[in-house]
Amino acid sequence: MTLRDKVFAYINKQYSTGPESPWIRFPDYAVFRHTDNGKLFALVMDVPRSRLGLAGETKTDLLNVKMPNLLLADLLVRQEGYLRGWHIRGGSWVSVLLDGTVPLEEICHWIDESYLATASAKTRQKARPPKEWIIPANPKYYDVIAAFQAEDEINWKQGAGIKTGDTVYLYVAAPVSAVLFKCAVTQTDIPFRLENENVRIRRLMRIRLLKRSPPDRFSFERLGKEYGIFAVRGPRGIPESLSRALQEPDSPGVLDPTEG
Repeated sequence: MTLRDKVFAYINKQYSTGPESPWIRFPDYAVFRHTDNGKLFALVMDVPRSRLGLAGETKTDLLNVKMPNLLLADLLVRQEGYLRGWHIRGGSWVSVLLDGTVPLEEICHWIDESYLATASAKTRQKARPPKEWIIPANPKYYDVIAAFQAEDEINWKQGAGIKTGDTVYLYVAAPVSAVLFKCAVTQTDIPFRLENENVRIRRLMRIRLLKRSPPDRFSFERLGKEYGIFAVRGPRGIPESLSRALQEPDSPGVLDPTEG
């Protein structure tokens, strides 16, 4: 199996899409597109080596892929086996020689990067790695403490950008004013509509309790003083320093989710 064949097999297995041959003059050119937005994310071509500034008169296969930014593209084309995008000149497209100069594992990584760089927002959201969030819980509107005393998995308002597999830390507002619960998001996009003077909900997510913490461990005062978080008005990402602290092994003061 040639390196070209291995690239085709990888794309088919990873993204369930096959090659198109849109040009009659170039039957060996192969285009790979997203199934949702139709955008090109990989183009395999056979080009005379002399036209690429390489030694020899034979043709060589190359793969055009799009990098997430121009800086990365500029760095890559300084390395052996990489060229400025052939046929696609603009933007951050790069050509990778399929002659063994660049290992298959590295080639597959750049295919993945190109797939994400050209994907729709919905596809990028699905493909991104799990993320950690802090989300607010107002006890005036819903007693989340009592809810988690009754069961370990509950429905919750789904924040923008949150997906199944993410981790959410519930910050319980005054009078508690602290992060109390670490939860795993087990389901998203549950249809639900509620709107009143206090809350507007369009969909729910399902969250499962993983750990409880005492109110003094990640209090509002500590969040501001030690981690630079001075407000939790909606879902927000977590600074790396706070992420490390939240993942530290439980101290004797940390409550087990089975307690209480």
